[in-house]
Amino acid sequence: MMLSNTVCFTGHRNQKLPWGFNTNDFRYKLTMIETKNIIENCILNGKEHFISGMAIGFDMMCAEIVLNLKKKYPHITLECALPCKNQEIKWTKNIQKKYHKILKNADKIRCVFDYYTKDCMQERNKYMVNSSSMVIALFDGQSGGTKKTIEYAKRQDKEIIVISPRTNKIITKADIDIMVNDYFKAQPHASKLYRNSYRMFLNFIYKLNFSEN
Repeated sequence: MMLSNTVCFTGHRNQKLPWGFNTNDFRYKLTMIETKNIIENCILNGKEHFISGMAIGFDMMCAEIVLNLKKKYPHITLECALPCKNQEIKWTKNIQKKYHKILKNADKIRCVFDYYTKDCMQERNKYMVNSSSMVIALFDGQSGGTKKTIEYAKRQDKEIIVISPRTNKIITKADIDIMVNDYFKAQPHASKLYRNSYRMFLNFIYKLNFSEN
C-alpha cells in the first residue's frame, strides 16, 4: 500500500477520556460521529489504507469505524499494528472479545515485537507514522504516548488532524485556554516557563488542523 494513501490513528486510552468506558455517554457518541466524518472525508480524498495500534480507547474506536465504512467503501483496508503479542492478556473479557473480532476482520496484522518490552508501544507508534502520510489523533494535551506520537509525526512532516475529546471537534483556539487551565489545576506548582511551553505546544496543535470550526 502506498504511503500517500495511508492514514494512522493515535489517541488516549479510555482512562484518560472524559467518558471513560461508558459508550452510552453523549460525548463518546459525538466523538464517534466526528471521527467517522473525518475518516470518510479522507476516503473521498483518496485515502485507502488505515492503521490502528489497537490500544483500548481511540485506536479500537477507529478500527471499528473503518470496518463499518468498508461496507460502503469495500476497497479500503484496515491494518492492525500490534506492539507485541498478547497485549490484550490482562484486559477484561468483553474488551478482549471486541479486540479479537477486529483482528479477525482486519486485512493485515503487523506485530512489531514478539514479546513486551518497555519500548514496544513507542516503536509501534513510530511504525504507524512512518507508514502513513496522515495522522488522525484524539488529544487533549495530556503527556503520554499520544503526545509523543504527534511530536514524532511533526518531525516527520506528516499531515496531522487533532480532535479534542472535550469538544468532540477538531481543536480550535478556544480549546487551548480550557486545556491549559485544566492541566495546571492538576499541576499547580508548574513553573511559568513550563506553562508557556505547554501553551506553545497546544498552539502548534491548533495550527496543524485544516480549519477552525
